[in-house]
Amino acid sequence: MEIDARGLGCPKPIILAEEALSKIEEGIVTVIVDNEGSMENLKKYATRFGYYYEVEEKENYWKVKIVKGYTCQISPTVQKQTKKDLLVIISSDVIGKDEKLGRILMKAYLETMIATRQLPQMIFLMNTAVKLSTIDEEFISLLKKIEEMGTEVFTCGTCLKYYNLEDSLRVGFRGTTNHFVEGMFDFNKTVWIG
Repeated sequence: MEIDARGLGCPKPIILAEEALSKIEEGIVTVIVDNEGSMENLKKYATRFGYYYEVEEKENYWKVKIVKGYTCQISPTVQKQTKKDLLVIISSDVIGKDEKLGRILMKAYLETMIATRQLPQMIFLMNTAVKLSTIDEEFISLLKKIEEMGTEVFTCGTCLKYYNLEDSLRVGFRGTTNHFVEGMFDFNKTVWIG
């Protein structure tokens, strides 16, 4: 079975894959996606549920083949990873209601992370926080330092599209809602800021 999920935002490709896989005892479901975030999320989905997968990269898209029920199926216990410590979800470009003070507090928050080297494994930026990784030079440099120190930085693709900033991402990677939904299971602790 082949599903063309090109042009669909997260988490639709995973929903379509899950629906197709739930209807078969064994077989292959191929999902075609046109962005790297969706491709990575399909790989994580397959791994989480113990399915074997293969990715074929084409010129402008990826074909993710997910195999269910055959002997080549990967055991979920083999693939199980230890939980990461901390996911930080930042949902605003300021902390609190006062814009001027909130900007100072956000800058101090990120600078303190760097100075104390107390960093999360992942930062996910959503809503107006996408400005921090796209158009705000002061915060771009801080996030680059945090990334260089080992933190993964993702910015919500839906939010980038909403604010017309898809071509403006300057640090980290385009992310999907899957990143923060998985945070409930893959991280020991999830903290929301903003």
